[in-house]
Amino acid sequence: MAINPHYHHTSDQLNEELVIIEAAKLNPERFGPLYSKYYKQIFNYLHQRMDDKDTAFDLTGQVFLKALTNLNNYKFQGVPFASWLYRIAHNELMQMFRSLKDKRAINADIGDLRFITEETQEPFFEEYIPAIKQLILELESDDLQMVELRFFEKRPFKEIAEILDITEVNAKVRMYRIVEKLKKSLSKLKI
Repeated sequence: MAINPHYHHTSDQLNEELVIIEAAKLNPERFGPLYSKYYKQIFNYLHQRMDDKDTAFDLTGQVFLKALTNLNNYKFQGVPFASWLYRIAHNELMQMFRSLKDKRAINADIGDLRFITEETQEPFFEEYIPAIKQLILELESDDLQMVELRFFEKRPFKEIAEILDITEVNAKVRMYRIVEKLKKSLSKLKI
């Protein structure tokens, strides 16, 4: 699976971003470039998981407000600033789901689902799409988030680990187990 260059950063890009972060820590008015760079990503992350655009807008605003007010607590970990924002977004989303008792949603296109069947080495047929989506929705919340980050957003394991606050090895092991679980379920499909 190819890494999505939209999410992957070079060392130079990470260093440039760190300069902006440090400037924003000293002067909150300098937070604007970070907001502009990551707003759409964070909004899409939230919108994909709730399927309600207005709530996604509200929650995205809350994420950036929390990021700005807690910016002095941010510590560079060698991954894009977005990883920290995604962790905040995930926490806000889970809090919303707990308070509203909402069900999660996934918005995946055929290409995203094809990646999953390629990883499980199972054949992909468009008739499988509803069943694959259902299998994914039946995953535990943490496993579902791993699938979304790895297959739908095509994030590297290092960044997934940072977002989920686990080690990179743990992220790889968990993904292997999830893929094996999906493979077992997909092999049982008889459509």
